[in-house]
Amino acid sequence: MQRWTFALILILATLGPSLVIAMVGYASIKALSRNPSAAPKIQTTMILAFTFAAAIAVLALLILFHMFTSK
Repeated sequence: MQRWTFALILILATLGPSLVIAMVGYASIKALSRNPSAAPKIQTTMILAFTFAAAIAVLALLILFHMFTSK
């Protein structure tokens, strides 16, 4: 039972930030196609969003592994 719980939480902890990265990537490509001159501003915002989404994923995984390895 604990394995299935671990697997489900692991999937959810990685799926959320992955969806955020996909949505940010799609929105930035769409914005760049509408206004190519705004590329530096869009790129900076996109990199920050990717960084925060990746940080959330890493924190979620660290908390998850800490929860299931400590007894």
